[in-house]
Amino acid sequence: MTREEFEKLVVEAMALIPKRFRLEMKNIAVVVEDEPSAELLDEMEIEPPDSLYGLYQGTPLPERTWGYGNTLPDRVTLFRKPIEEDSDDDDEVRAVIGETLIHEVGHYFGLSEEEIEEIEERYWRGEDS
Repeated sequence: MTREEFEKLVVEAMALIPKRFRLEMKNIAVVVEDEPSAELLDEMEIEPPDSLYGLYQGTPLPERTWGYGNTLPDRVTLFRKPIEEDSDDDDEVRAVIGETLIHEVGHYFGLSEEEIEEIEERYWRGEDS
């Protein structure tokens, strides 16, 4: 899969985020990188065979105070190579992009890991919201 094809799937996944959440997503950038750096994997204590598909960097909405503003966008990074390497075909790449995006945007909204996992389970069952 080319980088352009991968990025197109990311755009499609963004469009599938329920409108009520998309409308609340302000000052957030979604970017694609080939793979996480060795330093990032060390910092997050991720060792093979584990992979990192995505990363949220920023201040979650519930943690923002009245003085929050004039800041660079929060950032969701999707790592193309680990997603492609761990997927059997293009359909699985699409599914992993969707799940990873849900997970990282969940962090933006300040959701707990348990809440995010519940949303991911609904995603895999094909349920909306």
